[in-house]
Amino acid sequence: MDTAALEAVARSVRTLTMDAVEAAKSGHPGMPLGMAELGALLYGEVLNHNPRDPQWENRDRFVLSAGHGSMFLYSLLHLAGYDLSLDDIKAFRQLDSKTPGHPEYGHTPGVETTTGPLGQGFANAVGMAVAEEMLAARFNTPHHRVVDHYTYVIAGDGCLMEGISSEASSLAGHLGLGKLVVFYDSNNISIEGSTDLAFTEDVAARYRAYGWQVLSSDAYDIEGIRAALAEAREDSTRPALIILDSVIGKGSPGKAGSADAHGAPFGDQEIAATKEAIGVDPQELFYVDPRAREFFARRGDELARTQEEWEKTFQDWATANPGLHAQWKEMLQGGYRELLKDIALPRYTPGDTLATRQASGAALKAVAAVLPNLVGGSADLAPSNNTALPDHGDFTRDTPAGRTVHFGVRELAMAAIANGMALHGGLRPFVATFMVFSDYLRPAARLSALMKAPVTYVLTHDSIFVGEDGPTHQPIEHVEALRTIPGMVVLRPADAEETGEAWLMAMEQDGPTALALTRQGLPVFPKADPAWRESLRRGAYLVQEPAGEGLPEVVVVATGSEVSLALNAAELSGRAVRVVSMISRERFEAQDEAFRRALLPQGVPVVAAEAGVTSGWASITGSRDRVLGLDRFGLSGPAAQVASAMGFTAEALADLIKSV
Repeated sequence: MDTAALEAVARSVRTLTMDAVEAAKSGHPGMPLGMAELGALLYGEVLNHNPRDPQWENRDRFVLSAGHGSMFLYSLLHLAGYDLSLDDIKAFRQLDSKTPGHPEYGHTPGVETTTGPLGQGFANAVGMAVAEEMLAARFNTPHHRVVDHYTYVIAGDGCLMEGISSEASSLAGHLGLGKLVVFYDSNNISIEGSTDLAFTEDVAARYRAYGWQVLSSDAYDIEGIRAALAEAREDSTRPALIILDSVIGKGSPGKAGSADAHGAPFGDQEIAATKEAIGVDPQELFYVDPRAREFFARRGDELARTQEEWEKTFQDWATANPGLHAQWKEMLQGGYRELLKDIALPRYTPGDTLATRQASGAALKAVAAVLPNLVGGSADLAPSNNTALPDHGDFTRDTPAGRTVHFGVRELAMAAIANGMALHGGLRPFVATFMVFSDYLRPAARLSALMKAPVTYVLTHDSIFVGEDGPTHQPIEHVEALRTIPGMVVLRPADAEETGEAWLMAMEQDGPTALALTRQGLPVFPKADPAWRESLRRGAYLVQEPAGEGLPEVVVVATGSEVSLALNAAELSGRAVRVVSMISRERFEAQDEAFRRALLPQGVPVVAAEAGVTSGWASITGSRDRVLGLDRFGLSGPAAQVASAMGFTAEALADLIKSV
């Protein structure tokens, strides 16, 4: 990329950014102005991508972790030739525009992940680099490399302050992710002022301790950046952090280098002064340098040819490796769905007793044996979560084809890394921890739902029946909190049979699923609905119907471990009780009225039981007074004693049944 073209692109990024933010009367101009030269270099020379085919499997991934600087990305996508017009730029931050305030995955061509919550994009990029390593080990042969690309990131001071980046960086260094390159926009400015107010650590020393390459350059020394990049790519055993000393709001006479440049429009006067300083007519709005247009027209043709060359290599590889090609179709082109029917789940009979976490482990192994794209692991709890895949090896720097990832005690980064793995394509990741620690990973789980990333959350030890570990480890509000995330499918299976089906439901889902699983053993019970597996997918089904004809006196709706509790309580109550297992309240409530009324007849009182907060259940029972739940923290002691002390027993539920 020649100097004149680079300067033209950087100039255009600055003008488009200032005018778009000013038109919107909101936005963050400082980062795009400060990193404009790097953006020109990335999209003009470094990235291997094709704007005419944004989903090309072997493209380099670029993640703007500092997502508040979204106009940086939008400007470059527009200039590079993605389907993002100048009118789209002019509609920045407007309703229904393709240029929302922060980049959104699936909304704007060329945006690889939703960023904005600082540090999460960084961790997503680690997941993308993990996915590249896994898929390269699976598909590349001595004669053909069909998976061979880099993941690039721009992270700011705020990203590196967030704990999630520390978690993700530590794991990335341990795994030796040599195709991950992070540019650190080190401008020493945060919203409150200089970063010296709160951030004075030696970042370079920290990353060396993580096992990263640490390189540096002035952000405006293009040859220095090129040299750093070349050095980074020569080392295939370590991720690279390239520290760029930059100036926020670069080019602005009155705001460059100050906190004022970060998050507010410059105003007409300062924009005019900045345009004059960079050689643009102040009267020009949304100016694009013609040399930038000319350059990217040529560059677009070059990149299209690069993909064409890869496709020739791919066809040669496919011909030579039909088995691998079939697996490619399964993993990267959605063919795994055709394999779901081949999964042989473990069989159980009424009276068998085991914890749903154990049943989950058995189901996971059955699913993994058939679906080659299922990968994942636990936050150092695999023996308790039952999530190891011993038949498929561990993913390490020496064994990248392994399918079990050891995330360490890093719940938040684990979930965000899984998001990146899912978004990369080719993989269906799962992650696992105790239910109570879903609080630690919730911000990433929320983004799973926002992006419809198909991540399965295996959350065990789901209630006070954790017992002796006490209230710090006994979830109370957590299942309900997960239900409040739009698009998160929360499944709380009631026995081993339901648990196996829950895993299939998770694999069928285009989006995230949370499995709430027990520590304690639960009995497998008979099911009155002969088509219960189909009904389960609609959220609920009939477990037990009272003898005789006509309507029941009471319907008891329960989830998870409380279904067997409800069966005991129904017998103790002496009333004609129908028992319904509701694996997913949200799915049930989304069904048509006929289905819902068939299970919960009009005029028949409904009681609910769940070992958690009662909020949310009034939509089923009509009143929280008809819910056996727990609106207080637990106690430390053996599980049965804790339940008795807290009044959470079959006898208590029977009394509630008799009272309605």
